Amino acid sequence: MNDGKGEHLPKNPTEAQGFLIKAVYERFGDEALPIIADVLAKQGCSLGLKIKAKLPDNRLSTVAAAFVKSYDPNLVKVISVSDEEFHIQGTKCPFGLENTSRELCEAVMAIDHAYFRTSVSEGITLEIKHTLAAGDAFCDTIYTLPRT
Repeated sequence: MNDGKGEHLPKNPTEAQGFLIKAVYERFGDEALPIIADVLAKQGCSLGLKIKAKLPDNRLSTVAAAFVKSYDPNLVKVISVSDEEFHIQGTKCPFGLENTSRELCEAVMAIDHAYFRTSVSEGITLEIKHTLAAGDAFCDTIYTLPRT
C-alpha cells in the first residue's frame, strides 16, 4: 500500500510503530537504543498486566498460548511450549526490522520480554538465537523459566 506518492504506508499499528523506531534509530544510532528499550519495556509491562488479568493462570504455557493468537501462523511457528520454556521462530518481523541490526532487535524485544516478565515471572529469560534484523533467515527466540 502506498500514499499515491510512492511512499509505503504501514499495514497496522505495529508496523507504524516500527517506522518510528527505525527513524529514531537511523537519526540517533546506538544512543537511542536504551530509550527505545525503556519505552517498549513499559508498553510490554502494560500489555502483560492486561493479559494476566484476563487469563485463568499465569503459567508460561497459558500466557504463551494467548501471545501466539496475535500472530499469523504462516509467519510464526511454535517450536515448543511448556511451563518452563516457550520457543518460537518467525519469518517476518512485525516491526519491519529486517536487515537493520541485532542491537535494534534486542532493544525492541524489550516489549515481549517485559510482557512475559509481567504476566508470568520476573525470572523469565529471553534468548534471541537468530534475528531477521541481523540478516538471519528467520527469528529464533526462547523464553525460559529458571528451574526451582
